[in-house]
Amino acid sequence: MSSIRPWRDIARRKSRQIMVGSVPVGGDAPITVQTMTNTLTSDAKATIDQIRRCEDAGADIIRVSCPDVESTAAFREIARAARVPLVADIHFHYKRALEAADAGAACLRINPGNIGSSERVAEVVRAAKANGCSIRIGVNAGSLEKDLLEKYGEPCPEALVESALDHIKLLQDHDFHEYKVAVKASDVFLAVAAYMGLAEATDCPLHLGITEAGGLIGGTVKSSIGIGNLLWAGIGDTIRVSLSAEPEEEVRVGFEILKSLGLRTRGVRVVSCPSCARQGFDVIRTVQALENRLSHIKTPMSLSVLGCVVNGPGEARETDIGITGGGNGKHMVYLSGVTDHHVSSEDMLDHIVGLVEQKAAEIEAGTTDAFVPHS
Repeated sequence: MSSIRPWRDIARRKSRQIMVGSVPVGGDAPITVQTMTNTLTSDAKATIDQIRRCEDAGADIIRVSCPDVESTAAFREIARAARVPLVADIHFHYKRALEAADAGAACLRINPGNIGSSERVAEVVRAAKANGCSIRIGVNAGSLEKDLLEKYGEPCPEALVESALDHIKLLQDHDFHEYKVAVKASDVFLAVAAYMGLAEATDCPLHLGITEAGGLIGGTVKSSIGIGNLLWAGIGDTIRVSLSAEPEEEVRVGFEILKSLGLRTRGVRVVSCPSCARQGFDVIRTVQALENRLSHIKTPMSLSVLGCVVNGPGEARETDIGITGGGNGKHMVYLSGVTDHHVSSEDMLDHIVGLVEQKAAEIEAGTTDAFVPHS
């Protein structure tokens, strides 16, 4: 069987590429993962600490709300400390956008139609150009313009797309083209339909998200369905998973979505069974411990953890490292898809962690490659 698998191919929509600081978005650039801080921006230390946790989780871009002058005053210190580009989130008050651009924002999140007159839009555009900022237009089903709600009667895909195109025109009228657009809704069907319509109407990069998705479990499910559908259709250049959870969890879920579709690889991809009475060790607790202890690994690699020999050997053949439960507390370890040695239950966890860390170090040093299955 060939290692080329056409049924896995995703034909990505052709979009223009813009820069968010040093990070390219759109075109053939990797799909980026974003999140947003929830600390008081005026508390620079707390915000920087949270940004650091998000960076460690792999965030490519981080958004920071700037609702008042105290926030934009602190933004300069925050931007200097950040290792990734920051997006300043602005609503209504155009002066906050001017201040954030001057303070080091790589991108401004605004809706041009919400910040006042054409001259105010022109001022924001001038500040963005002067500071090398891109702009994200953020359309949301929960805050559509009154005239569009009157026209369509309710939030609908056509209303979201029309709102986005109206905002785009305001930027284009001022000869600004370094923008990306989001048309978010908490309803999965509404959001997906809106993004599909917008993808046909413009070639700008699209920022995907299901807004107000919910808590860690419910929000992850909704976001995976909505964002996953769009990515599978080739739509999307950057994503933010909106969860009522810590921002670093949004980053981890975002990468899991991309990893599941083969669009990004970062860290250890764990293949594990749900466990049953056949299991030779406690699979659930073992996987929980491994995910926690291996969260620092950034090198892409795969690990299979299966409780018995029914599917264990087959899954292990497809991963860098594998463990399959056996009898009498002795379990088979697979390296690069091949049976290698046994390990006891009491030593298994530390042993697997050590093997993964060793493999990651070898890959980073260039002395070995990540395992690529031939089947």
